[in-house]
Amino acid sequence: MSFFSEFKTFAMRGNVIDLAVGVVIGAAFGKIVSSLVDQVIMPPIGWLIGGVDFSSYKWVLVPAAADGTAEVAIQYGAFINTLIQFAIVAFAIFVVIKVMNRVIKKEEAAPAPPPEDVVLLGEIRDLLKQAKS
Repeated sequence: MSFFSEFKTFAMRGNVIDLAVGVVIGAAFGKIVSSLVDQVIMPPIGWLIGGVDFSSYKWVLVPAAADGTAEVAIQYGAFINTLIQFAIVAFAIFVVIKVMNRVIKKEEAAPAPPPEDVVLLGEIRDLLKQAKS
């Protein structure tokens, strides 16, 4: 089998396609969550804590110099935004998994009844036990 045909076989497996679709959907979901946090959730929180854009909170270690040297800062506001985004994604995944587990439990049917020959053998066994007693 040539290298190209082997790669084609690998790439066309269902698992690889499913993974690719999951990555694309996950990236889009990440953008939605980022927008939700940055544009919907954090502005009211920033307003409640003083009307400042929360993502602009930072601790400046070295201020920018007049010669064009950039400032060195720890941007803890952006980090807090990222933590909130993570919490939202984790909660959304939790809800999806919870719903999927409910659907799977509903789909699980009661165990199938034993075959007729097994039932007959059980009855014979019971009759033999009664005959011995």
